Amino acid sequence: MGLKNETSSSYNTKAFYKEYVEGMDSRELGKQLQSDSERLKKLYKDALTQRIPKNTSPDEIPFTQKALSLISALTKRLNPIRRLIFGISIVAFLSHYLLSIVGLSGFVLHPLLLPVSFIGILLILLIELLEKSDFQKELDFARDIQLSLLPASMRSAPQLEIFSFAATAREVGGDYVDIIKTEKGTYVIIADVSGKGMSAALYMVRIQALVHLIINKLHPSPKELFLELNDYIKSNKKDKTFITACAVYFPHNEDYFTLARAGHNIPLVYNRERDTTYKIKSDGFALGMTTTANLRKTLTEKRYHFQEGDSLLLYTDGLVEARNDLNEEYGIERLDGLFSIYGSLRAKTITQKIQMSLEVFMGDENLADDITFTTIHKLPKPKRIS
Repeated sequence: MGLKNETSSSYNTKAFYKEYVEGMDSRELGKQLQSDSERLKKLYKDALTQRIPKNTSPDEIPFTQKALSLISALTKRLNPIRRLIFGISIVAFLSHYLLSIVGLSGFVLHPLLLPVSFIGILLILLIELLEKSDFQKELDFARDIQLSLLPASMRSAPQLEIFSFAATAREVGGDYVDIIKTEKGTYVIIADVSGKGMSAALYMVRIQALVHLIINKLHPSPKELFLELNDYIKSNKKDKTFITACAVYFPHNEDYFTLARAGHNIPLVYNRERDTTYKIKSDGFALGMTTTANLRKTLTEKRYHFQEGDSLLLYTDGLVEARNDLNEEYGIERLDGLFSIYGSLRAKTITQKIQMSLEVFMGDENLADDITFTTIHKLPKPKRIS
């Protein structure tokens, strides 16, 4: 085992070099180059789409117009003062070589043009880096807030052990998992807001607050909970967001649970008596995709036996759609097979086994989507001591 000396040491050229080249292995550089190339391609396509007339092929557009469209799309992201500095730097750079070509290299300002151009571009780069750093700090703060709203990994309820796992593809994400205990039973909700990033995370926070409000006020069944949520989402006609979700209710001291699934991934249940897994299929549109009246007709709520030693697995699509370096999906079959092996174990162990399997499968690949899953295991009834 290697030991790292964490005592402070002098900052020298060697330390600077190590910091500078950190993460610059060929694999990581290739992935970052591909990511930046895709981002530039998207910017280029968006710029052409906004500029070219309809029914015009990109091949018919002159190269100069394409170049100007791309530069315009880039400079629009700068504020006016940075745009001015950028323009001066470009003009100074071109003027330096133009004067050299026409034989005016002896012009008094000629030696200054190239340094002015370089300093201008460097100044913009430094300011943009500082701004990005400040924005990253805000994102990290938002991430801390979002994570604080999620339930603790390990939760317990009467005769239930619940263990959850969550990982976001970006700093913040749109996956939602919650465990709400009431006097009569325990609710477990998992959901996936359409989209990624900050907008999905903010919407998730709104939904979480509404879920707690509805449950504490109405104590609804899973179907009634989804109907109330759908009313809220559809109340804003401009809102095009939709949410896939699954809600489960475990009544205290009962050997069953009730479940409703609104367009979400099919849950898996392990039955200890038969030592096998089942896919829980129930109908229902995603929230926000149809009217509440239509959802009331199509959304089904079912009751399932849940006895000692049984386990239930709820997950978002990021789990089964995770890919490795061969572009293969993790898949429901792999998850089902793993769950059938470890389904009789405690919730924490099952969740950790799935996490380890996923990490081995993905290797060094980055997350393409948020991954969230939670395992509920039915514990034996506590023995009475006479």
